[in-house]
Amino acid sequence: MTSALDWNGRVGDVWAAEWRRTDRSLAGVGAALNAAILDVAPQRGSALDIGCGAGNTALALAAERPDLSVTGIDLSPALVEIARGRGDGIANLHFEVGDAQGLGGRGADLIVSRHGVMFFADPVAGFAALRASAVSGARLVFSCFAPRAENQWTMVADAAVGNDPAPAAGYAPGPYGLADADFTGDVLRRAGWVDAAPQLAPFRYVAGAGPDPVEDALSFLSRIGSAARTLADATPERREVLRASLRDALTEHVRDGVVAFDGAAWIWTATAGESA
Repeated sequence: MTSALDWNGRVGDVWAAEWRRTDRSLAGVGAALNAAILDVAPQRGSALDIGCGAGNTALALAAERPDLSVTGIDLSPALVEIARGRGDGIANLHFEVGDAQGLGGRGADLIVSRHGVMFFADPVAGFAALRASAVSGARLVFSCFAPRAENQWTMVADAAVGNDPAPAAGYAPGPYGLADADFTGDVLRRAGWVDAAPQLAPFRYVAGAGPDPVEDALSFLSRIGSAARTLADATPERREVLRASLRDALTEHVRDGVVAFDGAAWIWTATAGESA
């Protein structure tokens, strides 16, 4: 489980260091999400990007809607610092360190997130807090991973390092916390969002590229993803065995000069219901 304290410190710092490779791996998701956002984004008003990371989604939205005020919010100071640097000089774009569950009264017309809403300890409370930060009729557009079995790199990495391939029963904050579409739809309804609908978005997850794509992928997946904690927790001797196993597995997925896997995400859209 990844907590707010993790994002404020160690985990956030790792993701900040890896933002370029993370953006590369999620480029296909980002393209599908950005298209869905632009389908409903108002020309004016205000938008919030929740769990904005290094700012990719907020930057794209601000560029396409220059009269819309866009605020990116993330728990990680390190990620927000990167986002601010990337957005420097863009008048309608702002980034801040903050908790999505403390945004009540913002009056947002649009809330978006690329893979930033799967970590709520209580998902109904989390999405209710987002509803409280929006005006009635505001649109919500976010992406999250589809089930693990449809995301090949997770299955390959787990098998290589000996992780249990079976997902835990029930909800747990993390990358696959909202993978069950029926569960997520019920969460949104209970949190005050209406007309919630998911669309499956297959994409290509590029884990490694460059002169040595296998070593690049090994480095990346040793720091980000399901294998990273197992490797970090292993003894030095065991870690080298597991890294060798993961390297062998990655070698089998080199295509056209990159290490790439099939992946799938949900793109969710919903509307803020009337306030109670």
